[in-house]
Amino acid sequence: MLICTLACLNGHAEIDPPVVQSIIQSLTAKDGKNKEAIEKGVRQAARLWQESDGSAEAFKAFCEKNYIADPAEKEQVFLKISDYMEGISGYFNEMSLRLMKNLHQPTGPLHAVDEMFGSYSPGTHLQDDFYQNKIAFIVMLNFPHYTLEEKEQLGSDRKAWAYARLGDMFTERIPATALQAAGNAESDADIYISAYNIYMGHVLNKKGELLFPKDMILLSHWNLRDEIKANYNKGKEGLDKQRTVYEVMKRIIAQDIPVEVINSGKYEWDPYANQITLDGKQVQGTPESTTRYQKMLNNFKAMQEIDKYTGNTFIDRKFSEDMEVSLADVEKLFDEFLSAPELKAVGKMISKRLGRKLEAYDIWYDGFKARSNLDETKLNEQTQALYPNAEALDKDLPNILQKAGFAPERARYLADKITVDAARGSGHAWGAAMKGQQSHLRTRIPETGMDYKGYNIAIHEFGHNVEQTLSMYDVDYYMLSGVPNTAFTEALAFVFQKRDLELLGIADKNPDKQAMDVLDKIWSMYEICGVSMLDISVWKWMYAHPDATAGQLKEATISLSKEIWNKYYAPVFGVKDETVLAVYSHMISYPLYLSAYAFGQIIEFQLDQYLEGKDFATEVERIFRQGRLTPNQWMLEATGSPLTVEPMLHAVREVIK
Repeated sequence: MLICTLACLNGHAEIDPPVVQSIIQSLTAKDGKNKEAIEKGVRQAARLWQESDGSAEAFKAFCEKNYIADPAEKEQVFLKISDYMEGISGYFNEMSLRLMKNLHQPTGPLHAVDEMFGSYSPGTHLQDDFYQNKIAFIVMLNFPHYTLEEKEQLGSDRKAWAYARLGDMFTERIPATALQAAGNAESDADIYISAYNIYMGHVLNKKGELLFPKDMILLSHWNLRDEIKANYNKGKEGLDKQRTVYEVMKRIIAQDIPVEVINSGKYEWDPYANQITLDGKQVQGTPESTTRYQKMLNNFKAMQEIDKYTGNTFIDRKFSEDMEVSLADVEKLFDEFLSAPELKAVGKMISKRLGRKLEAYDIWYDGFKARSNLDETKLNEQTQALYPNAEALDKDLPNILQKAGFAPERARYLADKITVDAARGSGHAWGAAMKGQQSHLRTRIPETGMDYKGYNIAIHEFGHNVEQTLSMYDVDYYMLSGVPNTAFTEALAFVFQKRDLELLGIADKNPDKQAMDVLDKIWSMYEICGVSMLDISVWKWMYAHPDATAGQLKEATISLSKEIWNKYYAPVFGVKDETVLAVYSHMISYPLYLSAYAFGQIIEFQLDQYLEGKDFATEVERIFRQGRLTPNQWMLEATGSPLTVEPMLHAVREVIK
């Protein structure tokens, strides 16, 4: 008998438990060695079977017909499914790449049709189709989903890991309309952020003076942050620029920034007084109001709709399922780091080096990096000469890899699978989804050539591309392609990015280099852990206030940013109620992604320690060929140690001594 209980809304149905038990007994009689897997597979399939799929008798007949008892046949079916999925994922990826080309690349003015095509997701109906044609049930029945704890018992059995990853494909039954709505909301937020530029050449300081080059256009928040970093060795003028950029940031956060100065250089803008002028005459501006927070709220509403079909929240899915680290463990790890007393000592070092008290934007203090003592104008000249356009960078990829330690043959092998595009936004890396495809490295390249900021971002994205290529082309099973979660691809991107000067042929002969590297990483981790905690706190708040307006979300975000600042930063900075943590664009366009950066830095630190004194290229290839294990298993096999912040804290204690 097929029954549908009140607990199984939205089309979900439950097969009567006695029927489920009889199926398990019937299949176990055929294959007694795999009773646990049979029970798991039958129960999962029964949970997602719907009335439209057939009667209870039809479900029983389906299970008995489609369960595969023979191990050789099971492996053959697994390889066939893997091949099919690689083709489907690969071509969907190619379609999305083409549909979003105008959004991501500077091909000219955007039109409404670009946004409509760019927000269309070709694969949103895939799961629906695979439930309807029963492919999803064949997978569940024979390759059931395993919990995080169960996966971590698989050890080094690569085939078992691959089977388990296939089992992750069909765990919920979410309608295509809900998936498409989520894709639309995220695409809309991404478009908003990728086109949010400030014309700094028209921004005035507190004295009403123009400080920045007339043609300087900075994307929020990435380029604004980088401009702050670039001015730490520029004396009083640099300090004035930093304070002015921070005023701009605060206006964006508070949403009282005039809409007239977003993506426009028509007006002169004094962010201190928040006044705009045209031809020397003051003009009444229109505050942006709550647009920024409405985009965040739209993402929340879309995820809330998906919640109805998963029985959990987007927060649960992001951490326990996507990252495969529980939220409680994440918050504990971040709190442990942010509460470390060593941070006060580092803050005092920075204050002494600056010759002033710390200010809120000093969360981006860049003075521990080798390049902070270099003239960025000269760096710009070098990178602009080397890379006047995307084609020049593309051509130089094999050379960059050889400088990083890859043999010429391997450098060509990897570079052939990566291509470079100019980016409309700050840049990103778009990976391949099947063999035969190239990964795309995208970075902003002005008409004057790639400046140093763009180059630095490009090397970060190149690290992503190398990971994407190794974990696609060199992994033993397609189902294991990739990395455990986005933090691991961020880790290699950071490892590459820190070598950007070396790749330019600029050597740092400073005997304190290692100590400076540790201090730089600690301070960078301090920054990103705080904004990650804010990202999590804002999503918790939205779930606690599901009917909130964009205005209420704005006030809550600002309040939470001050709360986290006062808890973890005020004791180090000596100032309270700062809102700087709320400026991150990721919170708007990449929901709950920021924690990946924090984890990426933890992983990067451990990788860097492990790679010290070893052959860089050989180890990078070995490590990233592991594919998509769970985070702890991946880290253990990569370095011999689990994920922890203790190595970072131990290293900074040694430096402080």
